[in-house]
Amino acid sequence: MRNGIWKKGFVAVAFFSFAFVAVSRSGPIAHHVAGLQPDPAAAILEGPSGGVDPAKLDPQRRALYERIAKEAERLRLEPIDAKEDPVWKAIPGLNGREVDVDATFAAASNSDGKEPIPFVFREIPAKVTLDDLRPLPIYKGNPRKPMASLMINVAWKEENLPGMLKTLREEKVKATFFFLGSWLKTHPEEARRIAAEGHELANHAYWHKTPLSQLSDEAVRKEILDTQKLLKETVGVEATLFAPPSGDFDADTVKVAHELGLRTILWSLDTIDWKEPPPESIVRKVAARLEPGSLILMHPTNSASGALRGMIQEAKRQGLTLGTVSETISPNPVAAVETKTGF
Repeated sequence: MRNGIWKKGFVAVAFFSFAFVAVSRSGPIAHHVAGLQPDPAAAILEGPSGGVDPAKLDPQRRALYERIAKEAERLRLEPIDAKEDPVWKAIPGLNGREVDVDATFAAASNSDGKEPIPFVFREIPAKVTLDDLRPLPIYKGNPRKPMASLMINVAWKEENLPGMLKTLREEKVKATFFFLGSWLKTHPEEARRIAAEGHELANHAYWHKTPLSQLSDEAVRKEILDTQKLLKETVGVEATLFAPPSGDFDADTVKVAHELGLRTILWSLDTIDWKEPPPESIVRKVAARLEPGSLILMHPTNSASGALRGMIQEAKRQGLTLGTVSETISPNPVAAVETKTGF
């Protein structure tokens, strides 16, 4: 008999917003651009290294360039490496960002001072990613990334799926659906409908019977592979995520999934919707416990269906983007978030 389920604990994390695209208010920098005619050839005067050489710029443009360079120091965000945590196991890393000073200078020089300075950013890759860690389960995304995910384990109650899909469509949210193989085999059309909506599809093993921690490695491998085969044949998907039924697993389960190219996904916030609580109680629970990186466990129950819109709206109210599990645990920052930055 192998060890049973790892226990989750509560860890308080601070919320830090992560903006990927930023622009400044019209201010001192815009003043340096005002009155200058767009002139890319004059603006981009190369130095020995191939970048802009401030010494070759006229005084006004040099002041603009130096001001952008100074602001770039303040706007730089260092990357965060993936790491192992004694409670949360594998914590994904997060890429940093830095201002591309030359590209920003070129854009600002061509704006003729009429628009806010369009800062151009580029990512700084984290040095350590999930791929560099040993096989471990993932319970949450990086706490510095303002994104959360709805993970919907599908094994029964498919009659509630149309309503949930309608809500997700109207709210413009993509979720991750983990299919139990035995359900997928008998409900291919429902699975195809979910796939057609653009949601992420993943592996939930084949049976919801004997806990995986009590099975041999060979039996666990068969459950995962049988569902992988069905996902490929039914919806044309090569799943990369695996959620063990009932959250039951041990180190060997994770290792087998890893050998098959799948990350083992658990959750940090459980709706316990299978007990069919009032939808409003689920919304209150999510509102109180939601945080950046949350992976929210759900099923296609009546309660979850009734609570879904409220959960989504609460996440948006708290400034979180809802994405798929793969998006949430990726090192990529949340894109296309625009903030104003002054001087």
